[in-house]
Amino acid sequence: MSATPSPNRVAVTDPAWAGEVHAVLRRHGVAQVSYVPDAGLGALIGCCGADPAMTLVPLSTEEEGVALAAGAWLGGQRSAVLMQSSGVGNCVNMLSLWRSCGVAGLLVVTMRGQFGEANPWQLPMGQITPEVLRLCGLVTFEVDDAARIAETAEAAATMVFKGGTACAVIIGQRAIGAKAFAPTAGSAMNGVAAGGQP
Repeated sequence: MSATPSPNRVAVTDPAWAGEVHAVLRRHGVAQVSYVPDAGLGALIGCCGADPAMTLVPLSTEEEGVALAAGAWLGGQRSAVLMQSSGVGNCVNMLSLWRSCGVAGLLVVTMRGQFGEANPWQLPMGQITPEVLRLCGLVTFEVDDAARIAETAEAAATMVFKGGTACAVIIGQRAIGAKAFAPTAGSAMNGVAAGGQP
């Protein structure tokens, strides 16, 4: 699988891992994949959307995916939820459903607020995402090497679908590349930098 690097991203890595992770999900019988659109997950979302064995469900907010995964689990269907780290904070209350009911759910999270992040709004959630997920009762697998994303997803999927444990694969910015960010003149960002209100 090949892709042309987007001009608004820097240090973009080969997206071959997306096809490999899709193969992991397919091998484990994942039939439902929900997501909030994200450039880092775009290739994986595309692979899942092109698979007739998978139902791709776009979300308006990340916690909807947590609820959908719980419903799929109750109905005997395997699923995965794809999101960016900034959306993890939206899921804290809903993830209590997984913890209280013993839902074996799988999250795939691409990181912001880490390596090379130029957008300060991404830093607060980006710096605490793994800890937040652990506090919510998930086993976390952090990976910063694109060549090891698929094997990390395989390990997590095995624990979820064979061991019954809720897990999150956290794909670091070093693996997927940092997005370029430059506030425009007169933007709220410049106002904050100058001591004003956003």
